[in-house]
Parts: sequence; structure tokens; C-alpha cells
Amino acid sequence: MSAIEVVHEPEQQRYAVSVDGRPAGFAAYVPAEGMLVFTHTEVDPAFEGQGVGSALAREALDDVRRQGTKVMPLCPFILGYIQRHPEYGDLAFNAPRSTATD
Repeated sequence: MSAIEVVHEPEQQRYAVSVDGRPAGFAAYVPAEGMLVFTHTEVDPAFEGQGVGSALAREALDDVRRQGTKVMPLCPFILGYIQRHPEYGDLAFNAPRSTATD
């Protein structure tokens, strides 16, 4: 079994994932008021289909929860992960509905 490790690299605005010490991908974000805006996730093709992306998303979202912030998942991978795992739905930032009228 491979060892998957996720680390937060705030100076690079990303969560990085490694497998057995080898870089395997990252989830990039932009900090915003009270939230992290996830913009892009990449997993090295050599590690696809091994649960690396799911581990990356899960650990990043767990860390966001520990920080008490929210996420805006612009990245399709992070958005899809949240949609498939409703236990993370409370982390998604939801803007209030517009009250503007024509």
C-alpha cells in the first residue's frame, strides 16, 4: 500500500499531495474573505485511479473545516468531490440569492 501524504503549503497557496515521497499533484486556491477559492487541481497521470485526488480533496477540505472557513469550489474536481460527499456540503460558500428586480 502506498503512503499518500497531503500538506498545506500556504506560501504557494495550495495543498500538495505526494505518494511514497514523490510529488503527485496539488489543489491550488486563492484566499478570500473567510474562504478559500479552489481554482485548479492536478494529479500526475502516473497516479490517476489510485485515490490520490480523492485523498487530496478530502484532506484539504478537512483542513479548511479545522480552520473554520468556507470554500468556493471553482475547480471542477473539488466541486465534484463535494457533490459526491455531502458531508462536505456545509463548507461550500453560498452567496445569498439576488433580490434585484427588473
